[in-house]
Amino acid sequence: MRTIRVETSAATILLTEAPEPKVRDRQTGEIAKDATSGEALMTIGVVYIEEGESSLIKVTVPESGVSDGLTLGAPVSLPGLVARPWESVFNGQQRHGIAYRCAAVTPAAFPAAVGASA
Repeated sequence: MRTIRVETSAATILLTEAPEPKVRDRQTGEIAKDATSGEALMTIGVVYIEEGESSLIKVTVPESGVSDGLTLGAPVSLPGLVARPWESVFNGQQRHGIAYRCAAVTPAAFPAAVGASA
């Protein structure tokens, strides 16, 4: 399926769930790996706020892309954020959604308030 780049320059993105290993198989505990590099993958939870609307999303990031100094509730940057629609059949049920992935997660600054004076 097609990968769609997500423009984040006008958004505020706050970390809601600390990075943890992405599990490929829940029964065995196998950790998901990048298909190309073989690197372990992590997931984070963020709230994505833009134009007065917000969404809670899970984002997959390579283990090497997780920066030190991440704090829950603090703003983060997600360089290279992409969205990929997916669909599958599980136990006879059709399922679909959007998977998010980025190259890294790094601390960021809160955007300046609209109309604030320096």
